[in-house]
Amino acid sequence: MSFPYETPQGFDEATAASGAWTRRTVTYPSKTTGADRLCHVILPSGYTEEKTYPVLYLLHGIGGDHNEWLGGNPLEIISNLVAKKEASEMIVVIPNVRAMKEDAVPQEVFGPVNIAAFDNFINDLKDDLMPFIQKNFSIKTGRKNTAIAGLSMGGRESLFIGFTMPEVFGYIGAFSPAPGLLPMEAKGPGPAFPGQFTEDTFRIPEGAPTPYFIMMCNGEQDEIVKYVTAHYEETLNANGVEHLYYTMPGGHDFTVWKNGLYHFAKHIFRP
Repeated sequence: MSFPYETPQGFDEATAASGAWTRRTVTYPSKTTGADRLCHVILPSGYTEEKTYPVLYLLHGIGGDHNEWLGGNPLEIISNLVAKKEASEMIVVIPNVRAMKEDAVPQEVFGPVNIAAFDNFINDLKDDLMPFIQKNFSIKTGRKNTAIAGLSMGGRESLFIGFTMPEVFGYIGAFSPAPGLLPMEAKGPGPAFPGQFTEDTFRIPEGAPTPYFIMMCNGEQDEIVKYVTAHYEETLNANGVEHLYYTMPGGHDFTVWKNGLYHFAKHIFRP
């Protein structure tokens, strides 16, 4: 669809008007992986336990870890939007989505062990990370106050988690989502995927609450997942799932992912 994807100059740069947002690196215990795990937590300017804040979980790609999104300036993007009153104050949690005991980036990033670790993140998220965040930070709970989004493999997992747990996540974003959400035959050096959903089941389960906002975007020059994302888009349309989808100039890179975060953040946690 046609969508005004443009962003203002300096949307991803630090400004004095944005206030003193902060980023903490924290360690949380994970029974799912049997190890302590790292994640970043971005807190709004003037964060206080006298208030409560909605939470966005922001997921990285298959070759990254909790540090990858730092290259996309999420603190600057969201703090600028909040300063302009174009987004709600929020806490942003950036975890390591590779849910395994040895969670460093492996040599075979496209191998089955790494892919399985990403698919296992749903368990680490709901059983370990989310309870830790709720215990240690002043957050609002409930689906109206909880969002998930990610780039590439993190986008695939955001769609999987969001559609599997719509009672938890009211907002779902996927920026250049990776293959594997739906069944896919092996192509070239890439692996085959059995699919986390079938085309018929890629929808919100019957009787479950409908997300307030679902968004996907992709780069028009992205030769890695362009047709994958288009297939997801066609399937959502066929299944009658309301969502926003747009394409823009760019490849499989932060040109698109920063843009996606900017527009996603503008649509979540709004009155």
